[in-house]
Amino acid sequence: MLNQIFTPGRMELAGNHTDHQNGRILAAAVDRGITADFEANGTKMVHVRPEGMRPFDVRVDHLRPKTADFGTPKALVRGMIAAFADLGLAVGGFDATIRSTLPIGAGLSSSAAFSVTIGRILSALFNDGKVDSMVIARAAQQAENEFFGKPCGLMSQMTCALGKTIYVDFQTREIEPVEADFEGMGLTVCLTNTGGSHAGLDTSYARIPADMVYVANLFDKGVLADVDPEEFRARGWDASNRPVRRAMHFFAENERVPQMRDALKDRDGAKYMRLMNESGRSSEELLNNIVTSATGDTKLEQGLALSRKLLEGKGAWRVHGGGFAGCVQALMPTALFEDYRTEMEKTFGPGSCMKMKLL
Repeated sequence: MLNQIFTPGRMELAGNHTDHQNGRILAAAVDRGITADFEANGTKMVHVRPEGMRPFDVRVDHLRPKTADFGTPKALVRGMIAAFADLGLAVGGFDATIRSTLPIGAGLSSSAAFSVTIGRILSALFNDGKVDSMVIARAAQQAENEFFGKPCGLMSQMTCALGKTIYVDFQTREIEPVEADFEGMGLTVCLTNTGGSHAGLDTSYARIPADMVYVANLFDKGVLADVDPEEFRARGWDASNRPVRRAMHFFAENERVPQMRDALKDRDGAKYMRLMNESGRSSEELLNNIVTSATGDTKLEQGLALSRKLLEGKGAWRVHGGGFAGCVQALMPTALFEDYRTEMEKTFGPGSCMKMKLL
């Protein structure tokens, strides 16, 4: 019997590159996502037909990572099956047709949403639909880390799996649903896909957690969340040092996330936008995840500069997600949105500026 599920994409609201250091994040599921039609086929083969992409097959008994498949949907399917098998969960062959409304490379976590979709299929078909959403999220992170070649944290997978706006403290394991009613505050949130490619950026992304862990190791800790912020700040750091700047960003951003959560709870749009701009400046000036010498791509930088010109003193803007390419996130009074979209699309093309609805 044919089954259908929908998995949302995710938008990062706060906590830029804090999750992989056991920090705090604020993230929202969105109404764009992945729809899958699927059924078991009684074999040891998985047949996936992604709309607009080449179909592929995966054997459920050949589950070692293949570097040649890094960065592909095939790797994610193999990784999810392997993660389920590692947990002692049942797996099997199935046929799936996948349709997505998530623009590839736009920072809406298409890879996380895809991985979670495969996990939900495995749960529904072979485990009576009883696999917990957090188990699926952790399996999806494992699939991305080990099979897809992406050293990501758990934020994206967790948000896609839970399907709502959440505040998470990975250090204390606190998970709190939050209402992000921007529309009720008279605000519009949007993403502009600047069109920069993520190709060739794996090393740039990997350096961020590596730099942060390097500083944590100086305190005999494994991640920055284990380091006392005041002890870190008490040392005489050379701010020209990239790992130091990135650690500075972590501690400031980690303290900012609960403040942004509270601004949402209080429906204080002005405070939220002020903090969002602080987050954006920290990413640009300390985290340095806007431009990379690896590709020389400056589209994201152009998008942020144009947003500043259009919204300064009126709204907020920041890099969305991992950075170096992809999207600008902006928040503004709703009356300003059409003019903002018109100007952004003059530079980045029709349809590049997407009004987002949070779940």
